[in-house]
Amino acid sequence: MTARLPATEFETRLGRVRDRLAETDADAGLWFGATSIEYLTGFDHLQTERPVALAVTADGIEITVPRLEVERASENSRIDAVHHYDDYPGGEPIRTVAEMLAGLGADRVAADADGAPGTMGYQGPALSEFLAVDTQSWVSRLRWEKSETELALIRESAEWANLGHRYLADYTEPGAHPVTVSQRASMEASRAMLDTLGDRYAPRTRGDGPVHAGYITGEQTRLPHGHTANRRIEAGDTLITGATAIVDGYHSELERTMFVGEPSDEQGHYFEVMLEAQDIAIDALGPGVPIADVDRRVREYFEEQGVADLAQHHVGHNIGLAGHEPPYIDRGWGDHCEAEATTYDGDDAVMRPGQVWTIEPGLYTETDGYRHSDTIAITEDGIEWFTYYPRDLESNSVALE
Repeated sequence: MTARLPATEFETRLGRVRDRLAETDADAGLWFGATSIEYLTGFDHLQTERPVALAVTADGIEITVPRLEVERASENSRIDAVHHYDDYPGGEPIRTVAEMLAGLGADRVAADADGAPGTMGYQGPALSEFLAVDTQSWVSRLRWEKSETELALIRESAEWANLGHRYLADYTEPGAHPVTVSQRASMEASRAMLDTLGDRYAPRTRGDGPVHAGYITGEQTRLPHGHTANRRIEAGDTLITGATAIVDGYHSELERTMFVGEPSDEQGHYFEVMLEAQDIAIDALGPGVPIADVDRRVREYFEEQGVADLAQHHVGHNIGLAGHEPPYIDRGWGDHCEAEATTYDGDDAVMRPGQVWTIEPGLYTETDGYRHSDTIAITEDGIEWFTYYPRDLESNSVALE
């Protein structure tokens, strides 16, 4: 049971970005993205209007944070020095970053952006107003293929997501409010997770952890990003569920289409078409498979069934530290890689061992939605399922007493 990343994982990651840095004319690598900073150092923070910037050189790591993050950043043994500004907009975040880089002897940097992102109203100068900046996406690309430890964390996440989903299904009944069912299922699964992991559980500043399980309900299911309606569950309802758990920052995704009572013929029909589409996608997965082809096969099946107009999104996406990560199982992915040839190479258009995918083709009628999602990893010779809650119609129909 793996619940935390070991120090060696960060050493490997830092070694890789330093290797990339050595291939450039830059004196330092720089990251403004919160997930990239967490990936390289384990320092997690909420990305707000207060920029944070991490600098990595051949032999050092320094960070600029707002004053309110100084103590937390200083606790991180991988960070050699912490610089700070008072706050935004009273302080000058980018000037402080530039001063940090000057102290490191960096006249040119390879950064993930030319300045901090405009989050929560932040507006600031470009970093290139202070020194030479080349942009890079090293960490974003490194995150595509997971290490064995990362895979173990996602596998562990799927175990707890399954428990959360089991509680959710058990407590679903007509008359119950979906919000309170979600809260109960999430709380009980979280309690079990915390009791089991004990001090191995790694709390985060971001995310809904430890376990979250909930619904899109009723007519809201016709919207892929619908919400939990303020109405009690009724017999005949379609439910699209979702469950995940955060294990040292890593996510899995488990979704099911469920019915309250015996599904109608129409509900059963669309459920089976959706399930067959998911089977087609999963059967197509594997190392060396063109990513775009998986989406195309599902699209062709939907066209054969006369339901292509009911499909509103691609088949899936990578998952790890973020709920959605590139690459994306989309029929346009290969063309995207060709168009962005300075960022991607030919191998980026195919699946590779270590990539972890959500497989979630969906159909959306005027009244109901139909979508399962499973988390599946690419291995050297095939695939590994991480989520395992039953997918069949009978298992996803809530019996009425």
